[in-house]
Amino acid sequence: MDDTSINWPQKTGELHSNHFDSTMWNDFEFRDDDIIISTYAKSGTTWMQQIISQLIFNGQEGMEVAEMSPWIDLRVPPKHVKMPAVAAQDHRRFIKTHLPVDNLVFSPKAKYIYIGRDGRDVLWSLFNHHTAANEHWYGALNESPGLVGPKIGKPLESVVDYYHEWLDKDGYPFWSMWENVKSWWRIKNLPNVMFVHFSNLKSDMPGEIQKIASFLDIAIDDSKWEAILEHCSFDYMKTNAAMSVPLGGAFWEGGAKTFINKGVNGRWKDMLTEEDSQKYENMAAEKLPEGCAHWLATGELL
Repeated sequence: MDDTSINWPQKTGELHSNHFDSTMWNDFEFRDDDIIISTYAKSGTTWMQQIISQLIFNGQEGMEVAEMSPWIDLRVPPKHVKMPAVAAQDHRRFIKTHLPVDNLVFSPKAKYIYIGRDGRDVLWSLFNHHTAANEHWYGALNESPGLVGPKIGKPLESVVDYYHEWLDKDGYPFWSMWENVKSWWRIKNLPNVMFVHFSNLKSDMPGEIQKIASFLDIAIDDSKWEAILEHCSFDYMKTNAAMSVPLGGAFWEGGAKTFINKGVNGRWKDMLTEEDSQKYENMAAEKLPEGCAHWLATGELL
């Protein structure tokens, strides 16, 4: 991966919001074996963190994955608290980001896994995430020092209205999915980037985990394979959600099990009209490069 002919991505700007402080990456000291997990949001991030933890730690139980795999660009905790803790980690690091590539410091030596999911499924999961957020969540995002831009408010009561607002205002009240997906799509052919789709994980988790292990140069211990699969299952993660969710789920009503909600696709099909659904598909075709919208909807890389 030291090919000097490759035009490696360069950071071109900062992104600040009620969630983001992209300057967190500016002084980040990469290690050559770092793993960066990237998604828009609600696309399988926690699932991928669990999968990678199981591969690195050979099927161990009882690991506090959310603490071990920090979200670097989240504004909280502040940089002077977060970055020394990440630097002190002595295991192979697997770090989470929700930034577009253009706002991220990119290392040619690290491995990057990008997870995609149909935006309608993302939205339904995002609505659950936002609706279940408690006052501690709002306080952490809105009252902590360093906020740039507007505070985040309560969600609309109707998920369908929430869906239209999200589309009409380009990801409001969070951030643009189109920009996020598009930026990663541009670099999908780099040798240290792997694309994974939520639907493919659902339909063939063992096969996808084997591909992920190969990409990360991790040899799977056959004697631990069944344990790894069990620990990456939705039922196991739901039962042990407090280990996988930030602060054990303290930011959501109902705790960690609310954060890991249903893990299913297609809930929108019974609630959106054909016209509502077509609105998303038309926007995806307009906003995303050729082939990207198809991958996002199906998991098929053409």
